[in-house]
Amino acid sequence: MPLSALAQDFPHKPIRLVVPYPPGGATDVVARTLAPNLSRLLGQQVFVENRGGGVSIIGTDLVAKSPADGYTLLMSDQALMTNPGLQPKLPYDTLKDLRPIALIGPAPSVLVVHPSFPAKNIQELIAQAKAKPGALQYASSGNGTATHIAGELLKQVAGIQMTHISYKGGGPALTDAIAGHVPILISSIGPAAPMLKAGKLRPIAVTGITRSPALPDVPALGEAGLGAASVVGYWGVLAPASTPQAVADKLTAAFNNAIQLPEIKQRLIDLGVEPTGGDAAAFAKILNTEVPKMTHVIRSANITVD
Repeated sequence: MPLSALAQDFPHKPIRLVVPYPPGGATDVVARTLAPNLSRLLGQQVFVENRGGGVSIIGTDLVAKSPADGYTLLMSDQALMTNPGLQPKLPYDTLKDLRPIALIGPAPSVLVVHPSFPAKNIQELIAQAKAKPGALQYASSGNGTATHIAGELLKQVAGIQMTHISYKGGGPALTDAIAGHVPILISSIGPAAPMLKAGKLRPIAVTGITRSPALPDVPALGEAGLGAASVVGYWGVLAPASTPQAVADKLTAAFNNAIQLPEIKQRLIDLGVEPTGGDAAAFAKILNTEVPKMTHVIRSANITVD
């Protein structure tokens, strides 16, 4: 059947949106927030399928090797861009075996401190770190995560030394930061925001070039002249590489339309995602920039996974 005919008929059966993590995490929540309205826009059910394991590698590989017909899609996050630097032998080529479909939006992290910590802004924190090299500790959600990489890149750009404390997940790291067991935490915005509002933690900076709509009163690293230290995660959707253009275009339009719905935009903002949307070209440009950038940071800082 000619590809044009396939595209005209698409979709004629349910579409699975693969989340490469177990249920309940931020990527899963983003996918499930979008799925009902995608189903309405496309006229076929879009269902979320969780395929966790291997820091997203198992689910990503499943999509990369699926038929390129538009019926199997990947909801990706920052791990798509960090795994090439962390894993020497991926079973797929991130930039060749997957086709960007739509950008959901960027998701910076936030650097926070315990209320008793003396520094009130990023300049004061850097000054304190320079005064006592290696004495300050910062927590992340785990080795090789976006929050860990953000801390290491800040160290490189600012010329400071801090000791990384790795936790097995953002939840335990957040709990210890609130308790004062670790003075500095780099966290996803979604879980940290309620703690900031309650005064249990104090924000220092968002790890992006510009402020996050989820934390509009918190300055970004870019405002402090530290844009080179920016580490921003990106949520996006991909398909197998040879998915037909017309099919990809229909999917791109559906995702971008869904993101613009007011209730979805607010839900994404609450999760710390900036619902910018973006077509395949915009997402491809980000991938082609971020994969080598993250690989360089990972290797220069000798970051390894547990």
